[in-house]
Amino acid sequence: MIAAIPLLILPFILYNLGMMGVLGSGGVAVFENTVMSLTMLSGAVWTMSVGDLLIVIALALLFVEILKATRISSKALMDHLLSMVLFIVFLVEFLLVANAATHVFFILMTISFIDVIAGFSVSMRTAGRDVSIGL
Repeated sequence: MIAAIPLLILPFILYNLGMMGVLGSGGVAVFENTVMSLTMLSGAVWTMSVGDLLIVIALALLFVEILKATRISSKALMDHLLSMVLFIVFLVEFLLVANAATHVFFILMTISFIDVIAGFSVSMRTAGRDVSIGL
């Protein structure tokens, strides 16, 4: 059952903890804090904020979720169902909570949506290959 829990719940939890002030100063301003900055060869300065880092983490977890979708087991259906529930929670929070109406949260919600669509698509393609018709 633990393997069926969508990994994208981690960025969701981290965002909400940051929004409530548990991870720093509080509010959505915590996601604008700079994690690192690098001076490029061109002289431009590239910075990564906490929000950007959260998006990168979510993208890496999306990759793992897509790999999880390729397995064929009873856990796969539960995983897809929980991913859909997580997307709905993202959507409801985005629409109803003022501090969730940010570009970072919207991108996290979009990543969750891609997880749902990709999970179902990969599972359907994989299941289609497993069907054998005997004569």
